[in-house]
Amino acid sequence: MEERTATSAATFSWDDARAHLDGLPDGGLNIAHEAVERHANGPLADTTALRWLPRRGDPVDLTYGELWTETSRFAAAMAELGHLGGHGVATLLGRRPELYVTALGTLAGGGVYTPLFSAFGPDPVAMRLELGRIGVLVTTAAFYRRKVAPVRDRLDHLRHVVIVGGGAADLDDPTVVDWADLVDAAPAGTPARRTDPEARALLHFTSGTTGTPKGVVHVHEAVVAHAATGRAVLDLRPGDVYWCTADPGWVTGTSYGIVAPLVHGATTIVDEADLDAERWYATIAEQRVEVFYTAPTALRMLTRVGADVAKSFDLSSLRLVGSVGEPLDAETLEWARLVFGAPVLDTWWQTETGAIMIANRLDHPVRPGSMGVPVPGITAGLLRLDPLGELMVDADGAPVEVTEADEVGELALRSGWPSMFRGYLDQDERYRRCFAGPWYRSGDLARRDADGYYWFVGRNNDLIKSSGHLIGPFEVESALTEHPSVVEAGVIGVPDETMGEKVKAFVLLAADAEPTEDLRRDLMGHARARLGPAVAPREIEFSPELPHTRSGKIMRRLLKARELGLEIGDLSMLEGAPGDAEAVT
Repeated sequence: MEERTATSAATFSWDDARAHLDGLPDGGLNIAHEAVERHANGPLADTTALRWLPRRGDPVDLTYGELWTETSRFAAAMAELGHLGGHGVATLLGRRPELYVTALGTLAGGGVYTPLFSAFGPDPVAMRLELGRIGVLVTTAAFYRRKVAPVRDRLDHLRHVVIVGGGAADLDDPTVVDWADLVDAAPAGTPARRTDPEARALLHFTSGTTGTPKGVVHVHEAVVAHAATGRAVLDLRPGDVYWCTADPGWVTGTSYGIVAPLVHGATTIVDEADLDAERWYATIAEQRVEVFYTAPTALRMLTRVGADVAKSFDLSSLRLVGSVGEPLDAETLEWARLVFGAPVLDTWWQTETGAIMIANRLDHPVRPGSMGVPVPGITAGLLRLDPLGELMVDADGAPVEVTEADEVGELALRSGWPSMFRGYLDQDERYRRCFAGPWYRSGDLARRDADGYYWFVGRNNDLIKSSGHLIGPFEVESALTEHPSVVEAGVIGVPDETMGEKVKAFVLLAADAEPTEDLRRDLMGHARARLGPAVAPREIEFSPELPHTRSGKIMRRLLKARELGLEIGDLSMLEGAPGDAEAVT
């Protein structure tokens, strides 16, 4: 097994991190070259790059050599269609090999890749395709009929639709072409296009609380951070069997579902099926997964099924379990650590940061419930807010930093890391508002303990202002989920004449718990004992389900809109939205 030494923040430099990558033979930097081409031309050519597990049937393997063949064919096919450097290509697909080939082939050809959630309905699809000025969409015939055809007349920039899995001939659209006719017939072997490190590579859409989605722009230089954090946080090594369960339509599905593991020469598991406890445990056992990166929501769902299911499977191959997408509460972390028999490491980052920024790591003691410490190369800080949640500045207009341990402030990062987003597409002013002096403002509230560990408190716009107290919903949610009868909780502030806002909690109960008044009183007492009367919820409502984004975050704004009878707004990021799954035949 490869020996690893701890990556010290004191000795780390981004220049050294870049030196771990090849760079293009004629200069420049291209993500697809670092992730596939260099391995295909080296000793890892016959190593399995992707192992696809279809819903039914046997696994399908693609070696690095085979993956590069397909990747270069896709790049050549785009050139044949007239889409050369800078073109926009989007996927509307589930977890299948063509998605990975499209992503890498677009990057190899110098294009800009945009993943779309396969669960999007027609309107969200149309909005993002037009905002991104997407020229090529790769999808299936079933998705085309349900999600593209109804809005086809609104897609002024879409020039070609590539259909995966057959059925293109049955679609009444002259811009449609079959994958087999286009990609499989294209020549292979053309080297990755020379791209500058600052050339656009990825365009991810993330919904704001109001207005149109934000198009987050990343460049090829981001691969430096993908590689460095894949090594320092996820401990990725050549030949590792790695499984990231993130939906490929989400930024994690690109940064750590495609790029980071392939850069490190790992074998990436691609499971077409949705979450099923027995299938997941069986996959880890049968594929001998060593590094498993998933979401707290998924882990909590496994807790609800119970630990007994896992006992039938050999999970001893696991070296590390990572968590991403929302804060991981201490109780779920401890449960997962015992069930998986491996360290469980929570990580914090955003679409805008492009890569992991703060994390628990193997070379640091884990503090359950903490986000961890900044990864090497990242400087984090906390900016002080006034009682109304506004940024405080000094006499010179510079943001005031929090210096006291455990004081809550807005989490900020000193700008300049390689995967920092380079803008919001066509929204320059919105981009500028994300920065205060040298700091990128994350919009997340956190505290830092005396040892430098960060603890998530909540979003700035989720902050509950009650009787002069600033209350972070996650702190209340974490306390409630410590109760054995509670699987998950969502907390909001609701108007109150006396307090300004009072804390209300929506709780999802364990399967064996009954929603009784006695239990409600017990939860109230538990929260008051844990948090104190000023912070504990004044109301608790039992809920059969809680709304989540597709990345697993509780949609508190939806809970609040329903509670107050407000306009609900954009639901395209809601888990289980209409048109959520492709038909399986």
